[in-house]
Amino acid sequence: MKKRKMLWMGAGLIAVFVLWTVLVSLVDVRAIGPNGSSVGFATLNGYVHDLTGVNMRLYSITDWLGLVPIGVAFGFAVLGLVQWIKRKKLFKVDRSILALGGFYIVVMAVYVLFEFVVINYRPTLIDGYLQASYPSSTTMLVMCVMPTAMMQLRTRIKNNALKHCVMILIAVFTSFMVVVRLVSGVHWITDIIGGALISAGLAITYASVSDIHK
Repeated sequence: MKKRKMLWMGAGLIAVFVLWTVLVSLVDVRAIGPNGSSVGFATLNGYVHDLTGVNMRLYSITDWLGLVPIGVAFGFAVLGLVQWIKRKKLFKVDRSILALGGFYIVVMAVYVLFEFVVINYRPTLIDGYLQASYPSSTTMLVMCVMPTAMMQLRTRIKNNALKHCVMILIAVFTSFMVVVRLVSGVHWITDIIGGALISAGLAITYASVSDIHK
């Protein structure tokens, strides 16, 4: 019953993300971006962007720290490969690890989709070029990989003190990345919200279909 509720919650958040995406495409769309690029919720986005400004140093910091979730994902991929080799059959790999692999594929697919389906562009040029901005890929990467890592590590780390420290560090890191990405001014706030919605929906759906809570 708990897993079913989580599945419905995850699906609901994904539906909210779809609705949010439609609204961002249609509501208060005005050309407030560089090179006359348009963005939805222009009043809200413009107000927040005026508050934050653009800080390329913070942008670079979050870009480099984006290697952390990539490394975490690679680590779980290696764990799955080791289990596959040792157990000699793919479907003897822990169900939660197999589900995590599928989860990573879905996250990558969403990223690629929005590289082609451009909802809006960044509020600032990067190396002189407009870049797709919605949803925030860094927000999505961090909020997808790190919470699912917490789910995995909660059952794999046996020492309670160490587990508690790791959980706190991951939570702080995730929050830091999302907040600093917004403050850096390289995304509209609607990009950050969109990234958070799809990430929460996908992560909760992952938790509902894996055996992570067993």
